[in-house]
Amino acid sequence: MNEELERDVQHWISIDPDEHDRAELRSLLERGDEGELRERFSAPLHFGTAGLRGPEQAGPLGMNRLTVRRATQGVIGWLETTGEKSRGVVVGRDARHGSEKFNDEVVAVLLGAGVPVYEMPRALPTPFVPFVVKALDLAAGIMITASHNPARDNGYKLYDDSGSQIIAPTDEVIERLMARPLEPTLGNRSSTLHHVVGDETLANYRQHLVARFGAGSSELSIAYTPLHGVGGVVMTELFAAAGFRNVAVCEAQFEPDGDFPTLAFPNPEEPGALDLVIATANDVGSTLVVANDPDADRLGVAIRDGANWRVLRGDEIGWLLASALLPGAGPSDVVATSIVSSSLLERMARDAELRFEVTLTGFKWIARAAGNDVLRFGYEEALGFAVDPSVADKDGLSAALALCKLAHELDRDNKTLLDRLDEIEGRYGVHAGAQLSFRRDGAQGLKDIARKIAELCDQPPALLGGVAVSSVIDLAHGYRGLPPTAGLLWELGERGRVIVRPSGTEPKIKAYIEVIVVRERARDLRDERAIATELLARVSDDVVALLSR
Repeated sequence: MNEELERDVQHWISIDPDEHDRAELRSLLERGDEGELRERFSAPLHFGTAGLRGPEQAGPLGMNRLTVRRATQGVIGWLETTGEKSRGVVVGRDARHGSEKFNDEVVAVLLGAGVPVYEMPRALPTPFVPFVVKALDLAAGIMITASHNPARDNGYKLYDDSGSQIIAPTDEVIERLMARPLEPTLGNRSSTLHHVVGDETLANYRQHLVARFGAGSSELSIAYTPLHGVGGVVMTELFAAAGFRNVAVCEAQFEPDGDFPTLAFPNPEEPGALDLVIATANDVGSTLVVANDPDADRLGVAIRDGANWRVLRGDEIGWLLASALLPGAGPSDVVATSIVSSSLLERMARDAELRFEVTLTGFKWIARAAGNDVLRFGYEEALGFAVDPSVADKDGLSAALALCKLAHELDRDNKTLLDRLDEIEGRYGVHAGAQLSFRRDGAQGLKDIARKIAELCDQPPALLGGVAVSSVIDLAHGYRGLPPTAGLLWELGERGRVIVRPSGTEPKIKAYIEVIVVRERARDLRDERAIATELLARVSDDVVALLSR
């Protein structure tokens, strides 16, 4: 066993507050499992696109009580530097394994440092945390969640006083303060600094959304699943209050379950994730399927198309929501999406004479795109949508209501969401898209991802799908005024683009492909979609060959 590694492990054991985790590391030491220990101690978890995320395990590269304790000490140090500590912090959690004990750790460390705590009364959807930050004018919000990650993962999401996820340099300050060798004083819930977020605050969220997206009384037939997450009760209550009386739930996935027993991955983007709720829809005759991910900040949708079902891409959901929200926007409103999402939203915003902003990937950027103005609508292709300024983050609950209201209004005119998509692409051209991802686990995997990006930067392709690559942009040097970020953009002239980048939440390298076929009078929409589908397949094949070798 390497002596330096053994010292690091022994030191971690000496300060780890969790007996189970200490025993786990001792067992690895006794077995002499240097490979596993080297992996776990290769680096600490870092604040990425959506905070800290990692497998629930002992050691610096895992989500555990000591990692959570250190992160919370970093947050306290940051609040002390800004002078905002006395304003308080809201703390929430989802229903994943470990979430409750990590929530308790956060609460104890904050209280012990004299920080007022506003604790969620139970496991609740992530969007409630940024809502409460703004509603109660707090200094920060902490949500224990790994969103749609695999069952073994957990995470720590942090919001500042705007209700938006933190960005640089705040994340860098917190990570630096996390490393301080401090022994925290732990408080308890009997402290006068401890508060439970009241039902009236949560009711304000519901009442606001129902007032905005209520349908009165709707016969629209909906099938819904929370994918074993915390959205089930909240979403069904919202549906009922908003007038959607014909909602069937997928019983097999309704109750929170951190094992996610019916799913390979609890992500509505994953192939097959909606199979059970579609079966429910078939049983009861629903025409629309709605899904939230486990912490209910994302929205998945499928629409009945004759005898079949069409699962919508995030971009398509974004266009539909934009078609409903942009006409009512005001002169100070802003529309935004991320660099990896479809370019079609920019055309819709321009037609509506609204300011459009493109951002880096992640809602921590999208939520801030409006500056001092109002973000009327923002989305990212990974099923994240912001439809109301009361939540400065993506929100799968409000987005579900907004989409169902649109479907209800179309249904009254004997139209469907698919008809609206036809109208959109008939006007702006077919924008076909695909996302590819290649997982690389562990510390070596992260190195492989960095190596692949560097390799493609040095040797970009000349052709993709038979279309010439018209320009190669290294996003590390900035693009359209955006801060530098890891990734490459290959433009295909007027035919689209491909972006390749490392994921900010998982050990993956991702490719985002968009091909565009502009409307010509000699062709109908079906012909254009066929051309776009063929081109998309060719480009995808070439990208797979580049990334898998």
